[in-house]
Amino acid sequence: MTDRSLAVIVLAAGQGTRMKSRTPKVLHHLGGRPLLGHVLDTAGALDPQRLLVVVRHERDLVAQAVTDAAPAAIVVDQDEIPGTGRAVQVALAALPGFDGDVLVLSGDVPLLEADTLTSLIASHRDAGAAVTLLSAVLEDASGYGRVVRDAEGGVTRIVEQKDASPAEAALTEINAGVYVFQAGPLRTHLDLVGTANAQGERYLTDVVALLRDARHRVAVAAAPSADAALGVNDRVQLSAAAATLNARTVRRWQLEGVTVLDPATTWIDVTATLAPDVTVLPNTHILRATAIAEGATVGPDTSLVDCEVGEGATVTRTDATLAVIGAGASVGPFAYLRPGTELGVKGKIGTFVETKNAVIGANSKVPHLSYVGDAEVGTGANIGAGTIVANYDGVDKHRTQVGDAVRTGAHNVFVAPVRIGDGAYTGAGTVVRKDVPPGALAVVTGSQRNVEGWVIAHRPGTAAAEAAEKAAHGSQEEDG
Repeated sequence: MTDRSLAVIVLAAGQGTRMKSRTPKVLHHLGGRPLLGHVLDTAGALDPQRLLVVVRHERDLVAQAVTDAAPAAIVVDQDEIPGTGRAVQVALAALPGFDGDVLVLSGDVPLLEADTLTSLIASHRDAGAAVTLLSAVLEDASGYGRVVRDAEGGVTRIVEQKDASPAEAALTEINAGVYVFQAGPLRTHLDLVGTANAQGERYLTDVVALLRDARHRVAVAAAPSADAALGVNDRVQLSAAAATLNARTVRRWQLEGVTVLDPATTWIDVTATLAPDVTVLPNTHILRATAIAEGATVGPDTSLVDCEVGEGATVTRTDATLAVIGAGASVGPFAYLRPGTELGVKGKIGTFVETKNAVIGANSKVPHLSYVGDAEVGTGANIGAGTIVANYDGVDKHRTQVGDAVRTGAHNVFVAPVRIGDGAYTGAGTVVRKDVPPGALAVVTGSQRNVEGWVIAHRPGTAAAEAAEKAAHGSQEEDG
């Protein structure tokens, strides 16, 4: 294989009208990353001398995404002349004097892997071809350009679907939109491409026929699978690509020692990380930068977004975003952890508990039916059932501090800002409006008054009245 310089051009200028979206097509997300981000990551893995991205539609949004994903990439603006051929032409203008190989990728073909492209480049160089294109055979080739071959099997041209004859439209070998060109012949023949087609665009694919007519070698390499060549032009294709990528991601983690009980209902973003001996139960979504440590169990019916889950922790039927769950901690079922939640080692957030901007210390428990927001809870504390941290006065949010080893009764309300000292207790039904000193018992009491005979007098004929009468009669018999 000849060792030549490599430049990569990524085409990301199109509007993507079939997505029917205000968001540029290449910025739609797939597995936790924009379509374009997947392509740029793969391109970067090839270590090219130059990486260029051609933009036009929603230029600033796409350019920012390029900078975020590949800071060293060069952003090139396409002018108003439409078409992939024009896009490559303006990119080449940003490569004056470059005489190596040019790999052209589409920003909407996200499932290609670096190994596939490395093999494509090697095949191109070994063959001494002016262009080598990647093709695949699809059962349903709708929406793709078709590879047209002659009787000897050589490629004669690529025809876009809108320009295809019925016979050409029946072909199942498609152009994946991935090419390796020698820079010199590419420059020369791009200048000859016209716009006499159904779209009125300057097609890059027309260069293939021009090169062949000029007796340059045109080569084809088969994609390793039909999935690798999947492009995304609409929401149906987006979901198909998502399913393919997710199956690939789940399998990778299984091979790394993660137990995934039901891959069909488990979604793991490519940006997430899982340690060996993690167990993922059905219907669980592990999204964005979530990191799960060794031996943890998550699911079923759980969504984790940008969360950290500690070693040996258990998270069940929980929705959590930007939360940190300590080693050996327990969360759920039916817990809602909002951003800023931090649960300490061996802590517990239990059934029907919501937390937000709350730091809950090691070995502390919020077992059930509570809201803890804008609060700090020390170590070894127990928050009673039905406790509400009233953090909002209608204008501002205020913080609550609960000390170490605090025990609170059921159905408490902590009206922030308030501090409950270390080792303090609160009685059931207490509304805490003032600070509670360490070791104190806070109670709000009123005299309980029992109105004898009220039910029989005011609810005659009801089941309660009948039960009360029966109890009263039984009591009289015992007294007799």
